[in-house]
Amino acid sequence: MFRIPFLDLPPLRTAHGSVQLPGSKSISNRVLLLAALSEGRTVIHDLLDSDDTRVMLAALRELGCTLETLPAADGAIAPGLAITGIAGRLPAGTRTQLFLGNAGTAMRPLTAALALLGGEFELSGVPRMHERPIGDLVDALRQLGCPIDYLGNPGFPPLRIHPPDRAALALDQPIAVRGDVSSQFLTALLMALPLVADDRDIRIDVVGDLISKPYIDITLKLLARFGIAVQREEWRRFVIPAGSRYRSPGEIHVEADASSASYFIALGALAAPPEGGPLRIHGVGHDSIQGDIRFAEAARAMGAQVDSGPNWLAVSRQAWPLKAIDLDCNHIPDAAMTLAVMALYADGPSTLRNIASWRVKETDRIDAMAAELRKLGATVEDGHDFIRVHPLPAGQWQAAAIHTYDDHRVAMCFSLAAFNPDGCTVRILDPQCVGKTFPDYFETLFSVAQTQQEDIPVLCIDGPTASGKGTLTTHVAERLGYHHLDSGSLYRLTALMALRQGLALDTLDGLGPVLGDIARRLPVQFKGDTVWLGGEDVTDAIRAERVGNTASRISALPEVRQGLYELQHSFRRLPGLVADGRDMGTVIFPQAPLKVFLTASAAKRADRRYKQLISKGIPATLSDLRADLEARDARDTQRSTAPLKPAPDAILLDNSELTIEESVDQVLSWWQDRQPAALR
Repeated sequence: MFRIPFLDLPPLRTAHGSVQLPGSKSISNRVLLLAALSEGRTVIHDLLDSDDTRVMLAALRELGCTLETLPAADGAIAPGLAITGIAGRLPAGTRTQLFLGNAGTAMRPLTAALALLGGEFELSGVPRMHERPIGDLVDALRQLGCPIDYLGNPGFPPLRIHPPDRAALALDQPIAVRGDVSSQFLTALLMALPLVADDRDIRIDVVGDLISKPYIDITLKLLARFGIAVQREEWRRFVIPAGSRYRSPGEIHVEADASSASYFIALGALAAPPEGGPLRIHGVGHDSIQGDIRFAEAARAMGAQVDSGPNWLAVSRQAWPLKAIDLDCNHIPDAAMTLAVMALYADGPSTLRNIASWRVKETDRIDAMAAELRKLGATVEDGHDFIRVHPLPAGQWQAAAIHTYDDHRVAMCFSLAAFNPDGCTVRILDPQCVGKTFPDYFETLFSVAQTQQEDIPVLCIDGPTASGKGTLTTHVAERLGYHHLDSGSLYRLTALMALRQGLALDTLDGLGPVLGDIARRLPVQFKGDTVWLGGEDVTDAIRAERVGNTASRISALPEVRQGLYELQHSFRRLPGLVADGRDMGTVIFPQAPLKVFLTASAAKRADRRYKQLISKGIPATLSDLRADLEARDARDTQRSTAPLKPAPDAILLDNSELTIEESVDQVLSWWQDRQPAALR
């Protein structure tokens, strides 16, 4: 998962391949709480690992649930989790504080459950959670006789919950709850009230129109799996039968997230031309219990070809441009956000209606979507419960830095704007907010998206041995969320493999083709500041003096350079690359928009190398290291093939007196200067 302040998406063109979706957030947190309330042990498969589920798991531990991580079952995409529930009872005198982040799927159900379980609780979250309404749920619980205090603004978290007098709970009359603000209020009551349905039926009456009915349907189906057979009278009254009691189903599988599927359904509709084959989506299909699976119907209405099976979808572009739609989106409230970005590619204005619930989510999503769509150049109209988006024709798109409001769905939706026809870069601010439901979203997107290689940005950092290129490259790549390439390691890896194969390297005569073939086939991976050859961490092995000397000699061979040329270009992958070496800017990536030539005095470089070796217990002599570096500099600058020198348009950076942080900041400042004005 990306942990960076922003992620720049270069212009993307097509998509093909397949993706595996993570588990549903809505199902995951419901299943966790139901298992916690149940009698017995529940094994959960394919649970989503995300910010929201971690919040719920932390809360359940505080409440005394036993949690056990299990190996992944056959065919599962995540480790299993066993929960031993509390059987609907907490120890007397339970007191605790729970921090629930921005997880509405934890805050609302836990408020209701804890209000009936008994105990003293304080529930809080991030500032945005304290702006998300909970008053209608609290009003319903107070009707019952549950004592709940607001610790801030009335109607909003944080809350203090006191133990109720269970014998005095007002269960004989229907419990009224509004249904037109958030379906999570009704879900919370449906999940909590079985705890007190000992000797009578409990009725819940919905006041107003119930929004997001598909999410209530998910709740009802999961309740049935845990032994609670709720009776539904239309969508107005729900009856929990007397004697209801939670019982573990033993095992339960979490379905993949249909809301997350919407981004890849849209991706297929935008970027999977029929001749390239459909984009395949695994983990959810036409038999999904989630209402957001009906996003596929909206995509078809806009012109996509969508086929499906019991656990898969296959999507490709059919109509182009997409067809404008006018749609009541009450049945797909979360996934409908994706339609707002798809509308930019349509043949006329598209209107999404009945979306008032957007305003009480992680942010005010109507305002947020309208503001960010306008940054791209779009004309947008919006009101209390609708948004109308006009398409953006070619020639009118603008590069934009998308503010994500700590809202995972805003970030994922706007990644689709990178497929714009004008080649505009789209910057996603705070990309790690996708961790709420889909921590690996961008990595998954890049695994199926394609673009022209020249559109993938490359930043080159060249310089002499021990100038700090590798360290600087790693840090810059981490800050940008890009891949990194330590080309010097490639030469060292080639040398290491040649030495391990016992080649006689005293003279290199006749060894060019052999060494070139070794270089061409290197199974190398860079992971942070480590270098892997196959499955072996060889970070220290390639730094041995003998390996370094051999690497410097064989780097002059044309066959080795040719063998590594294609290998180095294969590192140019989405979303971008930071490459370091001696000829990245002059030979390998001469068209890179930024080339830095890193320099430092031989004395400073020798001192750095000396400290590095000594810290690892490797004996070294400072004077010998300096003499060796100066000799290498002479060889590298005088060799006939790709001598060490700055590219004509490279910027010189002498880091002799700079910290690594200062060097990184300087390079990133130069990089920013080369971005469109909207991204600076």
